Amino acid sequence: MFNMMKLAVFTGAAILAGQVCAQAAFSPPPESSIPAGPKGIAIQEGRKLLTETHQRLPNNVGNGLNCTSCHLAGGTTPNASPWVGIWGIFPEYRSRSGKLISLQERVNDCFERSMNGKPLPIASTEMNNILAYMQWLSTDVPTGMSVKGRGFGPLDQKLVADAGKGKDVYASKCASCHGAEGAGIKNPAGGYFFPPVWGMDSFNDGAGMARTYTAAAFVKHNMPLGQGGTLTDQEALDVAEYFTHQPRPIYPGKAGDWPKGGKPKDARS
Repeated sequence: MFNMMKLAVFTGAAILAGQVCAQAAFSPPPESSIPAGPKGIAIQEGRKLLTETHQRLPNNVGNGLNCTSCHLAGGTTPNASPWVGIWGIFPEYRSRSGKLISLQERVNDCFERSMNGKPLPIASTEMNNILAYMQWLSTDVPTGMSVKGRGFGPLDQKLVADAGKGKDVYASKCASCHGAEGAGIKNPAGGYFFPPVWGMDSFNDGAGMARTYTAAAFVKHNMPLGQGGTLTDQEALDVAEYFTHQPRPIYPGKAGDWPKGGKPKDARS
């Protein structure tokens, strides 16, 4: 009887673990599924705001980036922090905030950090349009379930970064698009063909991308553009260590991050 009880407990735990770890397939909805009417218009407008953020929200963006500078292809690229499936995950506990936050708060986190700007009013038309687009991208993803490819993908966290070697990787693999001084390549019509990765027109030091291991995971799976996965984990980590520690805007609120402890080793101080 004792062994049968242990087996039942073990089986129940395994099933529960399977529920926790289960992930939905990464399957963005087809363009044809955007509905007609006000909801469809909101979805289309939300996509424009996220892909042309600097142009369309100049009062909220303090640098030269768009949301899709990091969330590639309109948030539909796995391992590039996609928005597919994000709708049903929030509210979500964030250790950086030390509390449960809404999707609106998460969006505004990006405006204040990655965009070095100002938050959108929670109930604004612009925020609702952004949410409508993210909700549409999450079509058919079960509520509460992450999709495969959420975030930036795996990277060996035991590796030690070498900024000197990273400078060489940057020169050979990154500078042709992002510029020798990290200033990006500007579009004469406005904005950038390729975004700046340091300097005053880039993300500030409170952004997730300013953390070495976070940036390295993004680089590993997505860079050079169209050649994701061609760098080793060590190369990605080295180049991330190099460019994340170049001069960039200062986020004044970062002293309040991780109020309950657990500050990551690569968080900026």
